[in-house]
Amino acid sequence: MNRKLLATGTAALMTAGLGGMGVLLGAAPTVQAASKVVTLTYPANDLGTLDPVVWDSNKGPDGGPLFEGLYGIGQKNQVVPKIATKAVPSQGGRVWTIYMRHNARWSNGQPVVAADFKYAWLRCLSPTDTSGAPWAGVEGNLLNGWAYNAGAVPASKVGVQVVNNYELKITLDGATNITGLLALTASMPVYPPAVKAHPTSWLDPKYFVGDGPYVLKKFVPNGEVIMTRNPKYVGGPGYNVGNVQQIDVVPGPTVEVEDYQAGALDAAHVNSPSNYSFAKTHFPSQIHIQPMAQVNYLGYDHSVLPSALDKPLVRQAIAMAINRKPIATKVLAGLVGQTSVFAYPGFPTYKYQHNPYSYNVAAARKLLAKAGYPGGKGVGQLYLYTYTSASSATDIPMAEAVAEELKNNLGLNFKIMPTNATEMGVIIWAGTYKGILPGYSMDIGSANWNQTQQWPLQSDQWVTTGDSGDIPAPGNFQKYAENWNFYTYDPNDVKAWGNPNNTNLGVSYSQWLPILAAAKKDMAFLTAWTKKQPLAFQQAMNPPGTPSGATVLANFEKSYKTAKTPTAKHAAWVALWKYVGSYAAPGGGAYVGLNAQVYIDKYEPPLEHQMRILEAELGNTASAQKSAQLSGEMGNLMMKSGLDIPLNYQRIVTLEKPFLTGVQSSPYSGLFYQYQYLKIK
Repeated sequence: MNRKLLATGTAALMTAGLGGMGVLLGAAPTVQAASKVVTLTYPANDLGTLDPVVWDSNKGPDGGPLFEGLYGIGQKNQVVPKIATKAVPSQGGRVWTIYMRHNARWSNGQPVVAADFKYAWLRCLSPTDTSGAPWAGVEGNLLNGWAYNAGAVPASKVGVQVVNNYELKITLDGATNITGLLALTASMPVYPPAVKAHPTSWLDPKYFVGDGPYVLKKFVPNGEVIMTRNPKYVGGPGYNVGNVQQIDVVPGPTVEVEDYQAGALDAAHVNSPSNYSFAKTHFPSQIHIQPMAQVNYLGYDHSVLPSALDKPLVRQAIAMAINRKPIATKVLAGLVGQTSVFAYPGFPTYKYQHNPYSYNVAAARKLLAKAGYPGGKGVGQLYLYTYTSASSATDIPMAEAVAEELKNNLGLNFKIMPTNATEMGVIIWAGTYKGILPGYSMDIGSANWNQTQQWPLQSDQWVTTGDSGDIPAPGNFQKYAENWNFYTYDPNDVKAWGNPNNTNLGVSYSQWLPILAAAKKDMAFLTAWTKKQPLAFQQAMNPPGTPSGATVLANFEKSYKTAKTPTAKHAAWVALWKYVGSYAAPGGGAYVGLNAQVYIDKYEPPLEHQMRILEAELGNTASAQKSAQLSGEMGNLMMKSGLDIPLNYQRIVTLEKPFLTGVQSSPYSGLFYQYQYLKIK
């Protein structure tokens, strides 16, 4: 129950249906060679590695061009089989059997087998390597995956089994459709002999072995990536892998449209209203537009200071006083589409959502007066945090427009607070944050990838991540939540057992016993509490095959008793400490242990409790329709509370040279990806 509580992210849409996973037959495609080099971009200084297990690699050329997984992304951004021939669910979607093609090959000619996937997934989950992102792949859904990652169970208990060379049995911690997860970069296979022979340099082009249609010719961290055709590649039947011989992927310049105009790029993103106007004048026939699974919204402040916004009526009045249409059409020149919900037309949850606070200035003024602030008097200075102009060309204009409307319509004064990208990321996704002043932040709700559990578009992201201090709640709940956000280690736990940084602690068994006793007490409470919750929540918390609390503690005990040195005993003690206690996560957020979970379960606000139940049910269904309904209900709860106020959805606007087809932008990140489909006319 020790969970890494960071927003993931998160993100997934329109997962392949269970009925569309049959065996695919046919011959491998013939690839027409082309001599021209195609040049595209990735985010500047944001690709330090091509290791598939690292989150940054999802922004680059890993998934698809260099590594091919069981599933992948098709030319219409849909999930499609790649090395898999079919995926057969059982036990209500909690167990999956994946059958593989026999002809897939690594770039050295060796066959791609089931053991390659198991090796890659356990490598991502390794408790000795913190660089992996299990939450950004199927690994985070494997039975006992997180327990293995925490060192609580051995690798043999993780829910992945090699049946034979071309068959995998996958057991999950809850029912879900995993095809979208299997398409993620972190779910890609790696070639075990290469990684073992060159553990720190296997991505060097001279050692690189991949199974995608391209191989690595050059890679400079945060610099140029050059890929050329993989002569050993064998694609699945009906695959169109384009005809480009070499693809260069370069860090995105700040003048992307200008570089496109100069011929330095073959496709470019249009990210500002001024560049969009320029493109419509100079390249009207080369403009391509698609909706993006990303909603801009006002997120209730992450401040710990009291303010008028703590009153629901004030937040509801603000929600009713914003006119979205002129912001989308005039201020942002059509780069966004207006929406009042956490979706857009065509998104699976759109028809299940309704914002109760439609634009109505007169009604908004009445609500504000009812809250005790007629004409905005007494509210005081409020703040609106945004990305800087260098990080986002649309945030500040959007914030200025919102602030002007709220000033004119309600008499409220918002000061715009441009904030660097790193700190803004913490403000949006890391929960309660010291130093933040009362107001809102210009938040981004995204689907990070194509999978049903991403459909809430992060409308729930800071309510259900344990950063509970974000919710205006009575009593000391918000103050208590600061303990696991503002300090390296929760001061309450440090007071009880000592500081994990003290290497002299944990070397004697007498120092082990107090934490063990606390764990048993916490587990007893959590077990009893869970039994009082809806059945779907219980099933999500305790899926079949999950080791009992007693088993988990026995594994910790065994680790401690077999430790031979004081250093090893201290390390085992720290592992148990972090399982029971809470501590801050790097970059913001928190890891909430058993102790803090008990506090949350006892005292959490009703809204958080409702959201946790819905989230658990969403995480334990393989039904796309049910997932859409649950996701919609989450968004409705947040909008009704006034804590989240949707403004618009992003559009991806690109310029593409007339001779080039197959350019794809991810609807989840907006970045170019799936380069293997590029084709020169």
